[in-house]
Amino acid sequence: MIGLIDGNNFYVSCERVFDTSLEGKPVAVLSNNDGCVISRSQEFKKLGLSMGTPYFQLKPILVSSGILLKSSNYELYGDMSRRMISILSEFAPEVEQYSIDEAFIITELPKGCDYYPLAAQIRKSILDWIGIPCGVGFAKTKTLAKIANHIAKKLEAGVFVMPDDARSILESLPVGEVWGIGSKLVEKLARVGIRTAQQLAETDTLSLQKRFSVTVARTGLELRGIPAVSDENPEEPSQSVSCSRSFGYPVTELSELEEAVSFYTASSAEKLRGEKQVAAGATVYFQYYPEYGAQTADGGFASTTLSFDPPTDDTSAMLHPIRPILRGLYQKGRRYKKAGIVFFGLEPKMAAQLDLFSPAPEAGNRSALYEMVDKINATHGRGTVFTLSSGINRKWAMKRSLLSPRFTTAWNDIPMVK
Repeated sequence: MIGLIDGNNFYVSCERVFDTSLEGKPVAVLSNNDGCVISRSQEFKKLGLSMGTPYFQLKPILVSSGILLKSSNYELYGDMSRRMISILSEFAPEVEQYSIDEAFIITELPKGCDYYPLAAQIRKSILDWIGIPCGVGFAKTKTLAKIANHIAKKLEAGVFVMPDDARSILESLPVGEVWGIGSKLVEKLARVGIRTAQQLAETDTLSLQKRFSVTVARTGLELRGIPAVSDENPEEPSQSVSCSRSFGYPVTELSELEEAVSFYTASSAEKLRGEKQVAAGATVYFQYYPEYGAQTADGGFASTTLSFDPPTDDTSAMLHPIRPILRGLYQKGRRYKKAGIVFFGLEPKMAAQLDLFSPAPEAGNRSALYEMVDKINATHGRGTVFTLSSGINRKWAMKRSLLSPRFTTAWNDIPMVK
């Protein structure tokens, strides 16, 4: 079974962990350089204010509405995300981080066992250990798990396990609420009479592939309980971009880990440029094997989070701060099974707000360079042109005036107990 764990109003929830005065109040977190709303509490949502509302529109009503605003504290959010992923690794052998606040887990219980108690235990552990409320949904496929999670978030218990026969649920679910079905596809599907998730599930796979795409056909299979879909939605801009791979053999050298992270960074940056988005920061992680020799050691993760100033889609500008921190994650003698990077704080490139008093970004001079690199790779094949730091053989501060302290990542910001 596949579980999807998704932090509720994640950025706001992180702020509330260390500032309990925010509980029960309309709270929102602002984008890079305090541009617009990117995370809302339930109380904020009830005011009828939408995601993306500009800060300047909120200023006149802050006092009368009781709204409280916070600048994006990506160091805090990234660290809380890593802690959540670490907790999930206690419950499942395979954890796949999808975004800063979402992760899939894959686990199998003995035949006949109920997944509900496991889901409830996962949710309780995350809430008790790091204070983040979340929804937990279990199902046979990722697409169904997304639906299960959506249902879970509306329930008081915050947990839902998709029944083997999901017909009654899918019949009442608009096709536009299915993961990977964007607004343009909704219109096209409606033309052939597909308006609900169940109708999509019942449509012949070959017909879906011919009329629409392989992705839509795979989604139909997933709705029937057959694992098939990729993680990508080609129509909608990503909320986060990630790239990771399991190595072909246990990696032990730092140089190979550096190459892998450089390669994943370049791949993710290319996707960002394709979507005309920039990232405010990234989480980098290594996963290592347990050891069972003369000296036993548990397997686990090593990770860290950093911010880009200003937000960027420039591969070189990303690698410059990323590569120096990798040595601090590396443990000599450990065998590594996987490395990855997750970019967060995404926003449209043209809408990214820069600090008036910050030095002019050097990356601007490389826009044409990377535009040409992307064109060459699109024409002659991915990897035709690449950064040297990615390896050849491949064997293996923004303006934030409302910023909360970095409670978990800076010694001077650790809360004092009185």
